[in-house]
Order: sequence, then C-alpha cells, then structure tokens
Amino acid sequence: MITILCSGSRGDFQPYIALAIELKKLGKDVQIVGMRSFESFVRSYGIDYYPIQADFESLNVDKQMIKEAQSADNPIKMLRTFNKMKKYGAFVTDEYYSACEGSELIVYHPGCTIGYFASEKFGIPSVLASPFPMHKTKEITSVIMYGRVKANPIVNAMSYSMLQGMLWLASKDSVKGFWKKKFGKLPDNFGCPFERTKDEKHPAVISCSNFVFQRPKDWNEHIHQSGYWFVKETSEYICSIELSNFLNSGDKPIYIGFGSVFNEDEKDRLYKIVLDALDKSGKRGIICGMGEIQNLPENIFIIDTIPHSWLFDKVSAVCHHGGAGTTAAGFKAGVPSIIIPFSNDQFAWANRAYDLGVGSKPISRKNLTPNNLATAINYALQDEIVSNAKTLADNIASENGARDCAKVIANL
Repeated sequence: MITILCSGSRGDFQPYIALAIELKKLGKDVQIVGMRSFESFVRSYGIDYYPIQADFESLNVDKQMIKEAQSADNPIKMLRTFNKMKKYGAFVTDEYYSACEGSELIVYHPGCTIGYFASEKFGIPSVLASPFPMHKTKEITSVIMYGRVKANPIVNAMSYSMLQGMLWLASKDSVKGFWKKKFGKLPDNFGCPFERTKDEKHPAVISCSNFVFQRPKDWNEHIHQSGYWFVKETSEYICSIELSNFLNSGDKPIYIGFGSVFNEDEKDRLYKIVLDALDKSGKRGIICGMGEIQNLPENIFIIDTIPHSWLFDKVSAVCHHGGAGTTAAGFKAGVPSIIIPFSNDQFAWANRAYDLGVGSKPISRKNLTPNNLATAINYALQDEIVSNAKTLADNIASENGARDCAKVIANL
C-alpha cells in the first residue's frame, strides 16, 4: 500500500487525487490520508481514504486565526500565522503516523513532515510531493517572494530558506512532541527534511508546468517536475438548464470566485465591486461561492460550486484569488487570468500570470475597486493576452505531470 499524506483545503487535495489515480493505473494500491471532511470527495474518485478524526471543528480552531491565515499578505504575517497554527498539529500527528503503519512507501505533502520520519522508522522509501516548486535554487525566487523583490541568486536562495523554514515551523513541534512521547527521544537526524532528496529512495515530485516555472537546472536529478497534476473527472458534469441558458444567451461571461479565502464579512463589499466593474466593462459574469444576492442584474449568474475543468473553457476570462490549483485550471483552459491575491503564494501566481502575458497586473485585495477591476478585465481581454493564454494551454496540454511523477513513485 502506498500512503499519501495530505493537508489543506479541497483544492489542495485535487492534485494528490490525480497522483493516486495514476498510481492505481500502474497497479499500485494507494490510500490518501487527510481530514474526515474530505472523505466522500476523495472516495468519489475511487480512491481509498484514511480519515483523520480531528478537524477544525473538533479541535476548536480559532476562526480569527483562519481569517488571518487567509489574509496573510506578506512574509511576516505568514510567519506569525504558521507559528500560531503549529499547536494544532500535535492533535493529528499520531493519527497520520498510524495511517502510515504497514505501508510500502509514503508520499507526503510539505505540511505533513511526519511522513518522512515515519518512513525512516519503518525503513521504507518516502517521497516529498509538493504542489509548488520549493527546493532551493539560485535561478528564480520562491513562491512567497516572487514578484515582491528584485531577484538575484542570493535573494533567490534565501527565499527558499524562508519558505522551507515556515513550512517546517508549522509541523516541527508536533513531530517532536509525538516522537518523544511515543519513543522517548527525537528521531534520528531530526530536522527540516525538505532538502533530503539526495538519492533514489527519497525523491521529490512537484506539481507545476515547466511552461509556467521552468525546472531549475541546479536541482539534483532526484527532484522531478514535468507538469501539473490534473484530475480527470469520473463523469461529465451536467449543469442546470438555467446555467446552460445563461451561457448561451450572449457573449462568454467572466468567471469570478475566491474559493476558500472568501470571507462572509466581505460579501457586500466584494459584490458591489464586482457588479460595478462588470457594469463599467460591459461584460457578463458568473459569480461562484459568494452566496445569494437580491435583485440580480440580467448580466450576472450566481452558482455555489462547479468543476473548474467544466466551466473555465466556456468563459472569456477567470477572475480569482490566485490559489495554485485555480490558477493552473485557468492556464489549462486557455483563458486570460485576472488575479486578486489575498495571501501567501497567491501573489506569486498573480505576478507570474502577468509576467507570462496571460493575465492582468495583480490587484491586491486591499486595493480592489470597481475602476481598477474593470481596467484589469479590459486588459485581460486584449487580443494579445487571449492569444498568449491559448498558447500556454497548448503547451501545458503537451505535459502529463501526474503520470510521469506516478511512474517515479511506482519504480521505487
């Protein structure tokens, strides 16, 4: 059994589901481990699931802390948030460890470093599986600093030390506490494991297109990046008659949604900005995941949730928060991006879309107004940006990151 340790939101799980599906195609038994609230979602793809019983509700996670995490718009705020989050890790580490017992190999998200130490204890291979490039390089800045600082080899290398340090901070104490309680001492060679990809038994695999961030030449041969890990839906999505009629009743609309970072407290403000911006730009819009609105204009359609893989190639542009998964889905669909980053790595994806010429210049959440959103919409719909987005999608389609990385894992 190959065990994949995951953490994060629903969008964070999707690349790992794609990886699990490819491993099953190669004849491997595989299970994903994560919070119990994602069990039905993961099992709907035919993947076995080991549910961690602790979750945000049972742990009584401070909702204000979650809000702060979703709005951590600079590295200092990120560091503070990671420091606050670490206390909750102690409640789930023992369950993650138990899930690994009896495995032949452990694949772990960078937020689940217990996977590395468990594999060492059991004498089995481990694979660091990251949803973004995270290994040290002098060639490009890390996703927490990209677009924020002037890049150079020294700054680039330091930015990865900062990224890895924050991720390790979030799990270090929980691993330490669990290990001392269970075994009476720290694991051998206890420390940040992210650069321990020095041999074929401890490789790393990355979900990222080489046409978005090219694999650095100074990575060692055991770090594998060959494309995004996209989930192929098990069945064709069937939309409502109302949505079908809306899509067919005029120009392609703009998708607008902010995923898990949307906060109900900002609903009225964001709705007003979005409606005014669409009115100023003369565009239609599909607004997702922001709740209902009264007296809806004819140029707006509201939905609660919908597969991005189904909708994104039916719209003229995608406006979102810049989550890694949503950004990748927009790139894959071949439509321009309008990214309003809220926190963490979202600023990197927003800046990268602009640098690649497939999206508008990023607008921070604090600076979002109807005028600059309307300006961004018009910029993104220029012929050159539209053409660049289609070219990027064609290039991404030539890759199959989930399949290639699954082969690396299956051959261990």
